[in-house]
Amino acid sequence: MLIAFKFKLALACVAGLAGPLAAIPLASDRGARGGASAPVEQAMVELKAGAVSYRAAGDFTRAGKPAEAPLATLRVERPLAMMKHQVSAADYQACVDAGACRALDRGVTVATDRPVAGVSWQDAEAYAAWLSDKTGDRYRLPTDEEWAFAAGSRFRDDGLAVDDNDPSKRWIARYERESGRDDDSATRPFGAFGTNENGLLDLSGNVWEWTATCFERHVLDDSGRTVKETANCGVRVAEGAHRAYVTDFIRDARAGGCASGVPPSNLGFRLVREPKSWIARAASRLRLAPA
Repeated sequence: MLIAFKFKLALACVAGLAGPLAAIPLASDRGARGGASAPVEQAMVELKAGAVSYRAAGDFTRAGKPAEAPLATLRVERPLAMMKHQVSAADYQACVDAGACRALDRGVTVATDRPVAGVSWQDAEAYAAWLSDKTGDRYRLPTDEEWAFAAGSRFRDDGLAVDDNDPSKRWIARYERESGRDDDSATRPFGAFGTNENGLLDLSGNVWEWTATCFERHVLDDSGRTVKETANCGVRVAEGAHRAYVTDFIRDARAGGCASGVPPSNLGFRLVREPKSWIARAASRLRLAPA
């Protein structure tokens, strides 16, 4: 009996030590001060309205042959609030513990100082819905355009010249460029890949970030204007060291599900927070006020 009691006590101690690691968020706005029942909100960076050079995402053809995606000036007309770093593995685990998110695969390290990796687009959507409900704010995945704007100088222009006489050269050049990246797939602590000019951490690191943007095929006319487009929302754009197109339920693109290019090492995400009217903010405070 004494041995059994000691064994149960040891298990309880292990559980007690393991629990906080999976539930405490890093760099929260209010959660760290408000205790376990407070909203889990990460530090946000507000970007001012502005413009950036942007290479459109998707597949482009002209006269039945591959064409280079158009390059345009992207304008963001209002401030954009985005998470300073990717959602941590510990923050995602809190959603799992609440029964709102799918459990992480075995072998994924749950820690407060590292991004969650090995999550699908569907997992990211579930987390955004849970966080929105828990905090009273509206969180969502950024569009590819918003991610590119926030990334600034870290956004990789994936344009490649097209040789009409030998279109395969374009695909070979793309593969060679993407395969030359750092092969270290281990996630690293926040800040390991530096801060961009907008104050955001680890853009274009070894974690690719899901966006809300669907994969699209565009047919261009002779002047370069889109005359036909077809969206496939079962495949989403992921941004990181290069742009990738990944099936929305895939958690590890290296095992399959990457629509084109070299598959991403890790799939994670960060969220955008939508601004609220003063009425919505007041209602949120009332809903979240302690009894």
